[in-house]
Amino acid sequence: MDVRLYDKKTTLLRAYRIHQSTKLRMNIQDCIVCGSNLVESFQTSDSLNYWHCNSCSTKFLDKKHHIDENSEKKRYLEHENIIEDKGYRNFLSKLSNPLMDKINTNAKGLDFGCGHGPALADILIKNKYSIDLYDPFFFPNKEIFSKTYDFITCTETAEHFFNPKKEFDLINTLLKKDGWLGVMTCFLTSHDAFDSWHYRRDPTHVVFYAEKTFEVIAKQRDWNCEIITKDVVLFNKN
Repeated sequence: MDVRLYDKKTTLLRAYRIHQSTKLRMNIQDCIVCGSNLVESFQTSDSLNYWHCNSCSTKFLDKKHHIDENSEKKRYLEHENIIEDKGYRNFLSKLSNPLMDKINTNAKGLDFGCGHGPALADILIKNKYSIDLYDPFFFPNKEIFSKTYDFITCTETAEHFFNPKKEFDLINTLLKKDGWLGVMTCFLTSHDAFDSWHYRRDPTHVVFYAEKTFEVIAKQRDWNCEIITKDVVLFNKN
């Protein structure tokens, strides 16, 4: 065989392999919570693609399945988060009660992702706390980004984050040293039960956290992490 022809074929083969390798790498998704590349994809029975992170145990929906902004807001407006509803307030007390045990009444707080019915903020205000509201759809108060807070609440919000790493980094900048962050979200079910899990069926729920996930979130930001009960975690900033 002509040496030049052999070299040309070898070069083309090498280029093809590089191309295929690049395509493969392009399809790999880093974890949107911790940034790890130790992720693997899987599909549910309703043909949705998800990713599982082997570093922090997060599961998250592939971004190609994210709904648009208008559909997202419409879905939020369907939530019956009535401020004075006793059942809803009792539900939120799983976070508000342990949080109030940690902070004094002079503390200034932020309800991050408060939704259109900020019942948790109302609970805290009635307990003599001062609190700002922020929600990108319903309370887009950009003044909060120039402030810092003694405590921040994030209830039934973290599961909606398209970019949780960025959101928790933002919260870190808004939280004062020794400040508290309270998060409430439905903790991940087992992998076998994930397919039929009701919580993932809401099209606005795109990321799901295990207890380990919150430990990793805390470690990356030098926070202390305290799992209060199922679905409730408190962070303290060092």
